[in-house]
Amino acid sequence: MDSIDYFHKEDREIIDQLRRGGADRRRSEENLFNRFSYFIQEGIRKHALVEDDAFNAYSDTILAAIERISRADFQGRSSLKTYLYQIFHNKCVDLIRKKTTNKSSVHRSESISGRLLFISDTARSVIQKLIDKADWNLLRERLSELEDKCRQLLLLWGDSYSDKEIAAMLNYKTADVVKTSRLRCLDKLRKLYKII
Repeated sequence: MDSIDYFHKEDREIIDQLRRGGADRRRSEENLFNRFSYFIQEGIRKHALVEDDAFNAYSDTILAAIERISRADFQGRSSLKTYLYQIFHNKCVDLIRKKTTNKSSVHRSESISGRLLFISDTARSVIQKLIDKADWNLLRERLSELEDKCRQLLLLWGDSYSDKEIAAMLNYKTADVVKTSRLRCLDKLRKLYKII
């Protein structure tokens, strides 16, 4: 007997829909996100994370779980809640380690903007303008490689629209769905930057 048969009915539905894909997939992704969203408060309480960090750890957890469940890497040896909580716990610990490491080592490599401090004001402004223009051109190029909805979402977010406003403009169900979608879009954008 498949171990998934031991799951709660709602777990089984989510897993089946994620593996099947199609129109129900987005609904099951949203259902999965909402079902365990109380983990965010756990991250704040147990790991002393600020709300944004706890939310990001939770969103990363959901994205990782969706990918693993879709690829059938999830074997069903535990409940969905236990599986997600383990991923979430690890993401929180990684975040804490990263922040601790960054505070103690403060990026040892010297950045271009750090070098700009030693250049005259006139030369600095010219160099900064060139860097900004190159960065903007590259960003525009990478954004054009994303699907339309992702590009629109990121551009609106870049123009300081709130998740609630973006949800209304782009017909998303909730601000939380916008935030999760934005994280997914930013991840796609980050991967496009790594190609170069």
